[in-house]
Amino acid sequence: MNEHTTTDCLLFPDIFDRPVVAKFDQQQGSSDGGAILLKAAERRLGLTSALAAGLRDDRQPGKVEHELRELITQRVMAIALGYEDANDAARLACDPVHKLLVGRNPANGEDLASQPTLSRFENAPDRKDLLRMSEALADCVIERHRKRLHGRARRITIDLDPSDDPTHGQQEFTFFNRYYDTYCYLPMVCFLTFNEEAEQYLVAAVLRPGNASGSAGALGILRRLIARVSDAFPKAKIRVRLDGGFASPEVFDFLDCEPKVNYLVNMAANAVLQRKAEAAMKWARRASELSGQTEHVYGECRYATKKTWPWKRRVINKAEVVRAADKEAKDNPRFVVTNLKQSPQWIYEEVYCQRGDVENRIKELHDGMQIGRTSCSNFLANTFRVLLTATAYVLMQEMRLHLAPTRHARAQVSTLREHFLKLGAQVIVSVRRIVLHLPQAFPYRDSFHLLALSLGAQTG
Repeated sequence: MNEHTTTDCLLFPDIFDRPVVAKFDQQQGSSDGGAILLKAAERRLGLTSALAAGLRDDRQPGKVEHELRELITQRVMAIALGYEDANDAARLACDPVHKLLVGRNPANGEDLASQPTLSRFENAPDRKDLLRMSEALADCVIERHRKRLHGRARRITIDLDPSDDPTHGQQEFTFFNRYYDTYCYLPMVCFLTFNEEAEQYLVAAVLRPGNASGSAGALGILRRLIARVSDAFPKAKIRVRLDGGFASPEVFDFLDCEPKVNYLVNMAANAVLQRKAEAAMKWARRASELSGQTEHVYGECRYATKKTWPWKRRVINKAEVVRAADKEAKDNPRFVVTNLKQSPQWIYEEVYCQRGDVENRIKELHDGMQIGRTSCSNFLANTFRVLLTATAYVLMQEMRLHLAPTRHARAQVSTLREHFLKLGAQVIVSVRRIVLHLPQAFPYRDSFHLLALSLGAQTG
């Protein structure tokens, strides 16, 4: 792509003691030199090849210029690098580092796919293609951690959480959602936590219509995921944590029939549960009046609905009175349905409250990866975009996993991108090797070096 819509030369005449000229004329230069780390992470996981294997290719072989694996790699790498729009391909198609990531010669290889090609590609998959790709993503993530942990995890926690994705314009299956007060989609994401680790690893992401019920699609994800996790970690205990939107009779019945599964499901308050928790609420109110601060008391009961629950289940309650400056005290009872046997306080504080970390991962997906950039008119194309974004996020998590010994162990994906991927580089291609000339004055050079070695690089 040699066409430019901006000037190639800029003059700053009066900033320094002599004029400064900025020219866009560096041959074989790129602003994404650190992206070689992404390619190293992808090779470990085998993500793009696995996703490409789930797609049908109905194109005429003689007219194919871009293989499916190349198209998936191009989009996933671009999203990870902060180029979430297919329109960005107009500038990036000739970028030497991006061509290198796809497997083409960075100097004289053919340019990457254009925006129209990528748009046709995103609109091509059908439901069966997307299902196969989703299963391939889950299999790659689970297999990665099975190898990392040698199949010996003690406990694996599955978290499902919905989110909102505001929509604009005539997009298929967008509806007004009263809870979020906007027209939107309702994507659902799923994470795995191994043992007591701090990270929650993304394993599935599904786009749902804006009028989907809270538990829509949950049973299918849980059924397939529990089976895969059990096969990979046969001795591990599985724990499922869900918020109130998943508290449906079908979900409870399924979880009760899984012998290896412990569950915690938040449940909205109703008149019966509030009546059962009233004694604890009185103690909390009294304690709050004496201390002048927020206080809570834990309790439990056996509860069943009149028609939809076949038996009584254990419900723990947190009777809380919230106090804030210049405001009246407010009752804030919380209820969690569980089959765990421990004390209500331990279950709520040590297990259920850890769901809050999942919210941070969802914020990363929205703010750091732009998973809400579902601007296609076709719903399945938007579903494909969500899946590609999830794949890019898995690569970023793989990088963060290898940065555990450094101060970037808990860095946000946007920070990882800025510190390790956005490096100016000149690409020199010879007969024997390809050399990326990176800046010598680089403040995160030691961490970059450690990350590269842990991803398979060698000193030389």
